Amino acid sequence: MSDHSGTVTDAVDVPGPPRLTKWFDERLTRVGVTGRFARDCLLAALLTVLTFLILTLLFRIVAPAQGLTFGPARAWLVIALCSGQAMLLCLRRVRPLLCLALVVGVQVPVIVLSVPEATIRGIAPFVAAYTVGTLLPVRPALLAAGAAVVVETASAAVAVRTAGAAELAVGEPGSGPLATSVGQLAASALTYLGLVFVGSYVATYRRYLQLVRVRADEAVRAQQATVRAAIGAERARMARELHDVAAHHLSGMVVQAAAAERLIDPDPSAAKTAVAWIRSQGKETLDNLRLVVGVLRGRPGDSDGNDPVPGLAMLDDLVRGARQLGTPVEFVRHGPHRDVPPIADVALYRIVQESLSNARQHAPGAPVRVELRFRSRKVSVEVHNGRSIRRAEPRSSTTGGVGLVGMRERAHLIGGQFTAGPTATGGWSVAVTVPTTGDDARATGATANANGDNRR
Repeated sequence: MSDHSGTVTDAVDVPGPPRLTKWFDERLTRVGVTGRFARDCLLAALLTVLTFLILTLLFRIVAPAQGLTFGPARAWLVIALCSGQAMLLCLRRVRPLLCLALVVGVQVPVIVLSVPEATIRGIAPFVAAYTVGTLLPVRPALLAAGAAVVVETASAAVAVRTAGAAELAVGEPGSGPLATSVGQLAASALTYLGLVFVGSYVATYRRYLQLVRVRADEAVRAQQATVRAAIGAERARMARELHDVAAHHLSGMVVQAAAAERLIDPDPSAAKTAVAWIRSQGKETLDNLRLVVGVLRGRPGDSDGNDPVPGLAMLDDLVRGARQLGTPVEFVRHGPHRDVPPIADVALYRIVQESLSNARQHAPGAPVRVELRFRSRKVSVEVHNGRSIRRAEPRSSTTGGVGLVGMRERAHLIGGQFTAGPTATGGWSVAVTVPTTGDDARATGATANANGDNRR
């Protein structure tokens, strides 16, 4: 879609990064913490402090309240190991598998020191498993998480058996080595496999958002290209219409003005007649320009819908007007007149109109022959003019071949073949052929004579 200024805007509402994430990213960049490793080191330092505080609270308050007996030395050793484990997270994105392996390696002595009383686990295993899930494909991530579960479960089983937990908990359901191993297995599976699944889901969602953004950008670029192409096509159509209307009428006015200038002294009455014709032609030109501009703007109030649309049926009037300007024009029609597609009808009329204007400007006084041929599956128009018999009126500037460009574009738009160039006799020839279907072969009015040749 586009706003009132004409610029194309994105009509697709694509979710961007969360505001909190963007806010942290801006603040970290502002203080100079850039890059994955630097930011992971900062995260590792923060999680190390948090792990130390949580485990200290656990061993000082929670464990005694639950009746768990941990000696001071063993408690501080577990706290030190878990804090060091959190420091390993600085490798979580630069070397995710190595980080997970080191975290699991540190977790083994933590399990040995904490069972059978409890299973102590810091923050690092959760973060490491989540990171592996976000950075690695699903299969390698699950294999790494499964290996971590096996290692931790085996370590817990060995630690329980070595400590003689079976003898200490005989007859107490849920407290034997088997129950401890199953509990450790469930905790490890929930930690590593669960967080890997969560990380994989987050990574998939991020890729989906990125794909949506890319497709939205492509849609916006395609929309902008379509708008630019439409604007270019509309400008070309406006240029063709305005040039055809203005060039035809104004070239005749220039011819009559030159004639009136020569007749002012020897024949004032004829000069007045010529000036009156110029005045009427100027009024007609203004009316036609208003009609063209109104149609191009698409305003319903600019036309009542009854204005005649130029077409092949109006070639007689066009030729008659050219003759009034002093150009000897012969119009020959071959074959019975029939309907052609409206766009082709207008285009062929405009091409003949422009050809007559060019002949009047570049070869004044030269005879012109217009041939219209209706064939079984095509319609063709040819305009030939001979060598100029008098000098053309000087022009202040060149048109740069706008007329030929417009005719060629019209022929291309209706799928016709267009040729234009000098003839062997020193004149100029324009020819265009448009294919038609059998449905266009219906006669629309009076037909030509038996041999299909009608001269005017």
